[in-house]
Amino acid sequence: MKISVVDENNAPVGEATTSATGDWAIPVPKAGMYKVTLDVNTLPQGVSLRNPDRATLTVQVFEGNERNVLFALVSGDAADEEAAAAEAEDSWWTRLAQLSFEGISLGLTIALGAVGLSLIFGTTGLTNFAHGELLTLGAFTAYVLNTSLGLHLLIAAPLALVIAAAFGYGQDRYFWGVLRERKTGLIGMMIISIGLAIFLRNLTLFLFGGESRPYNEYVAQEGIEIGPIFATPKGLIAMAIQIVVLIAVGLALTYTRLGKATRAVADNPALAASSGINVDRVIRIVWAAGTTIAALAGILLGTTQNLNYQMGLQVLLLMFAGVTLGGLGTAYGALVGSLIVGLFVQVSTLWIPPEMKTVGALVVLIIVLLVRPQGILGRRERIG
Repeated sequence: MKISVVDENNAPVGEATTSATGDWAIPVPKAGMYKVTLDVNTLPQGVSLRNPDRATLTVQVFEGNERNVLFALVSGDAADEEAAAAEAEDSWWTRLAQLSFEGISLGLTIALGAVGLSLIFGTTGLTNFAHGELLTLGAFTAYVLNTSLGLHLLIAAPLALVIAAAFGYGQDRYFWGVLRERKTGLIGMMIISIGLAIFLRNLTLFLFGGESRPYNEYVAQEGIEIGPIFATPKGLIAMAIQIVVLIAVGLALTYTRLGKATRAVADNPALAASSGINVDRVIRIVWAAGTTIAALAGILLGTTQNLNYQMGLQVLLLMFAGVTLGGLGTAYGALVGSLIVGLFVQVSTLWIPPEMKTVGALVVLIIVLLVRPQGILGRRERIG
């Protein structure tokens, strides 16, 4: 029997012929999603697939791990339809559980970036297309500290977050703040952010090249099974960190003076200024915090996949979808919208090809906004 493997972009990875006992192995170049296909024309006479529509299986391969892929076969005169149906249903629910877990993980990563994006929009009105590059900035800053300076990732990551915070504060102090003082329109600033994103992306490509790069630590870990779910320890720890940070941001916005000032500026900057709030100072702190949270998302993303110069761009559209779906300008809406987007992107691969999963998320976004234009947690606004 012949087995073939392609990656998410349908690029061939390898082929193999099974042994007499049905064993086969195909090495893959890196961690990621792969589609494994059994050529049914090469099955022995009198043998068929138990589920004919399962000749191609999509599986996720983790760094440093092997992934078993099994095709259920039956003899032509011994097929038990009832048992086959039960096994197919069990397999479907197992895959649903795995994809739901991966969707929550993706949603939390999107949420970290989307919270900063939403807060910046809420306080300044700027739609920042360069926000995805802040994830890349954090990931590669930690990479330099980790690989070039030899610092352990547990030390390099906090230092990278400090650098990201300084970069975010300085970005508003010496760039976006200057544009606001010159009364640059929001459309003009949005276009500038697109140019800044292109510049930062190509600068990263120039400095680090186009190949993927791993951190020195936590590259290969043995996966663990939790019921029907398969995960790595670093993936579970990353999710725990993301949940803690998102809860901390929510509590800070609700109960701290700075959080209340941030919400006041987002609601009405002029009224906040007349109440004695230093609007520029609040905006700069929001930029620093948003950049730091986005950098953390990039670092955590870099532990579960290799770093590349387009990693921020790859999640930027999903961040915008999460922010818009949840409600522009609200951090809580960004969290809810991001989790919905992450879940839908992953679970939708049960019915559509993996390469189309982002398209499905955008279709849901359009449908929701047709019904509720302000988003799930957004508020209606009077115009005029």
